[in-house]
Amino acid sequence: MSSGSTELEPNSPPVPQPPEETGAIARFFKFAELGTNLRTEVIAGITTFVTMAYILVVNPGILSNAIFLQESGDLFGELVIATAISSAIATLVMGLLANYPFALAPGMGLNAFFAFSVVIGLGVSWQLALAAVLVEGLIFIALTVSNVRSQIITTIPECLKRATAVGIGLFIAYIGLSGDPAVGGAGLIVANEATKTSLGNLGQPQTLMAIFGILITSAFIARRIKGALLWGILATAVLGWILQISPPPSGIIALPQLPVDLVGQAFVGLGQINGANLTNFLAVTFVFLFVDLFDTVGTLSGVGIQAGMINEQGELPKAGQAFMADAVGTTVGALLGTSTVTTFIESASGVSEGGRSGFTAVVTAGFFVLSIFFIPLFSAIPGFATAAALVIVGVLMVGNVSGIRWSDPAESIPSFLTILVMPLSYSIAEGLAVGFITYPLIKAFQGKAHEINPAIWILAAVFVLRFILLGLGIA
Repeated sequence: MSSGSTELEPNSPPVPQPPEETGAIARFFKFAELGTNLRTEVIAGITTFVTMAYILVVNPGILSNAIFLQESGDLFGELVIATAISSAIATLVMGLLANYPFALAPGMGLNAFFAFSVVIGLGVSWQLALAAVLVEGLIFIALTVSNVRSQIITTIPECLKRATAVGIGLFIAYIGLSGDPAVGGAGLIVANEATKTSLGNLGQPQTLMAIFGILITSAFIARRIKGALLWGILATAVLGWILQISPPPSGIIALPQLPVDLVGQAFVGLGQINGANLTNFLAVTFVFLFVDLFDTVGTLSGVGIQAGMINEQGELPKAGQAFMADAVGTTVGALLGTSTVTTFIESASGVSEGGRSGFTAVVTAGFFVLSIFFIPLFSAIPGFATAAALVIVGVLMVGNVSGIRWSDPAESIPSFLTILVMPLSYSIAEGLAVGFITYPLIKAFQGKAHEINPAIWILAAVFVLRFILLGLGIA
């Protein structure tokens, strides 16, 4: 990657760098041991934040369809603050407790499920839905303390870990390329009735800007310019503002609107549980729990491999602390009034800039706090400006494909299906599900069932049961 940062190779440790600092921050976050320095960590943290700053606007926009007092959107400002603060707290816990450069925020997909499937689809109150998220968070804290979640990462076969990294890479690149140009997205990949998807309209100004962003970011990387992804995002955004392709910031600073109508509403939801809605409440809690668990496992495995943090035993050191950050974030998020908080795949953008310690996460958390005063500025960064960063991160993560033994059907078929299903289903969890089901089956077909960890069979059975319930329209 860029000068002074680490160029990632699949499952390889970071290249040592002479630490520039020997102060308290450097010692606490183990800069020397991790081969990083303060400047690299700050740039990585800023890059991660800018890449995922869209959540500050997108999450409130989605949740506003379900969470409101009189009409949709009347709590948008409060939802922005809830999103920023819950993201900051969870990311700070990740940085300080686990010393990992991973950032967390309300998860995409889970917020849509919350709004459209639970509140609107099932007709339950948004307070009751927040109560389900709160209970999910508390269950995750218990599972983390008991070390169950950490054991799941160790259980995942190496080929599926690598396939997950590749699948995530394709997934985030697809997200970057397929953004709707009508709302500032790249529009390079669009829906097509005949072919499902196709190349977008290259005459669209937003699409041309996305292409420019990919080229200029690639040029920065080729020239090994420090902070290439960040500068690519900013250069594309500024040019888009100058050319009036996207609206420039309406302002720089705005006083935050405290979420007084959201804080504590999960407790109100708990008081609404009764015999008539108990079944729906339990089902919703289970789905939140299930999807968040495997989204987080998949993200930590994939980004952990990309950063060289998975050890030779297939373990993610301090996985328990990382899961605790996720669980705390979900619990705090529910209390503040937002849907499930989870580890973000966009964390890979900071990792690709050389972020290796929890200080990257601390910087990202700090910007989430600051963002509550700069919402007009950050919300003006268009989707086409971040498309290049997501594509380049995808390039780096796909390199993990070389670590899969493609000559072995028990590795190649489950790995390929995992890689394929993640972007096509728009879900990390679904890709992992397919991998977990097919891996033990094909091993058994080879007469090697005895090599399979019993936990794999249990997880495969759980995934099969979930697909059966989905088919019956129950889950």
